[in-house]
Amino acid sequence: MGAKVTSLPTDPAQLQEIIAGLVDELQARDLQIDALQHQLAVLRRNHFGRSSEKLDPQQLRLELKEILVETGGRLPERQQLEPAGKSEEDTSEKEKHGRRKPPEDLQEEKIDHDLPEAEKVCSCGATLEHIGEEVTTEYDYVPASFVLKKHVRHKYACHQCQETVRLAPAPERVFHKGMAGPGLLAYVVISKYADHLPLNRLEGITKRWGLPLSRSTMGDWVGRCARLLEPVVLGMKRLLLESRKVHTDDTPVPVLEKGKTRTGRLWVYVGDQAHPYVVFDYSRDRKQEWPQRFLRGYAGYLQCDAYGGYDQLFLKGDIQEVGCWAHVRRKFYDARNNDVLLATMGLIYIGYLFDIEKECRDLNEAGRREHRQKEALPVLDNIKKWLDQEQPQVLPSSAIGQAMGYAVNQWDALNRYVDHGLLSIDNNVAERELRHVVIGRNNWLFAGSDKGGHQSAILYSVIATCRRHEVEPWEYLTKVLPELAKLKKNDPVEHLLPDRWKAARIASDNLGDARPPP
Repeated sequence: MGAKVTSLPTDPAQLQEIIAGLVDELQARDLQIDALQHQLAVLRRNHFGRSSEKLDPQQLRLELKEILVETGGRLPERQQLEPAGKSEEDTSEKEKHGRRKPPEDLQEEKIDHDLPEAEKVCSCGATLEHIGEEVTTEYDYVPASFVLKKHVRHKYACHQCQETVRLAPAPERVFHKGMAGPGLLAYVVISKYADHLPLNRLEGITKRWGLPLSRSTMGDWVGRCARLLEPVVLGMKRLLLESRKVHTDDTPVPVLEKGKTRTGRLWVYVGDQAHPYVVFDYSRDRKQEWPQRFLRGYAGYLQCDAYGGYDQLFLKGDIQEVGCWAHVRRKFYDARNNDVLLATMGLIYIGYLFDIEKECRDLNEAGRREHRQKEALPVLDNIKKWLDQEQPQVLPSSAIGQAMGYAVNQWDALNRYVDHGLLSIDNNVAERELRHVVIGRNNWLFAGSDKGGHQSAILYSVIATCRRHEVEPWEYLTKVLPELAKLKKNDPVEHLLPDRWKAARIASDNLGDARPPP
């Protein structure tokens, strides 16, 4: 607070100076209040509101037209295209709703319901003939069960010489002298890293199913599985760094250390279609050395947010920055309470860009680039002119000023996608992968250590890549973990990467189908 005025001077110049100081102080407080209110609104939406930023484009234009009628402004237009929406022709073809067909590989159980013998006789005395049947289907659930497998090894001896004794070889185990089979190990890993169940909940579930497993035991299994799978993730990383483009983002992870929590980071890197891998990397902080270390030797496009830690990567020119229009859109969306007119105009402009992306979604790279050059470039030119005109008139520290400043500062990176059909307009593919970490983090609360963070990165990488290739993770881990346990230190593991493992399995199945029956 300013100094308390006990008496006012009589000199007009001094009075004007005091008044000017008070006005400046009030304006500074108003700015601070606006900034805090904006932060509070964003935090409330993040914690309690819906995460979707979707707005009805038609309603958005109607609201803006009402504002512009009063202000004498003009609605931003896009040449040759109106906002995306269903035409009259589209509305006639409604999406069909109803029961889905059951999966072809779903186990079926046939239950016959027949009439009692007494009711198979008609009132006239004749025996009723079977003329058909009606089938009613329902889905049911059979609780999971644990199985105790006993491997019986038969032993033989020579009774004649009484010297030779032979024993059937022991079965391969994932862990030497371990009691957990590959199916159980896969179940524990998937429960935590795909289904987001913390080990303390899993402890209760397994106890209820008749096999009490302590969280410490399962934690040890998780760590040992991560060590086995690490060569697979390193193989995915090597191939991912051959991509022409890589998406990346990061999220905080609470880490327990000496009874207190500190903030670590999980970084995600998503390769292109030719190198379809998702690799997570853990770091104990958010210093720029971590993305530099992971991307050492990479040359291509890097799609990311405006975090300054990436800037060093772009200095040599081997890696080119690609911006994210979804980040820009989010900032204008959050600025609606600060300046509804400018924020809404910004949202409409950005909406045009995303409408164009819907139109060229199914085109090849060359066709996508051509369509963007024709349709998106004029919109981008109009956005730049609008920003150059309006940005100097808003306060840089305000929410709308920050949104405009972000767009202007990132302008070259935001425009790069137009020149290359390979690139995306946003970085949502990386954000979607991090969403699974955020859901899990809300359940398991923190990582037990940096070591646990590294293990999580390995297992998240495997689960995410399986999800990308529609590989059932339980089946994959059940088959791959025993194979990894048999490998030596420098044995190749590329054939065990999820996409290649799936391709080999499909080829094997097709070969089996092609063979003539015995």
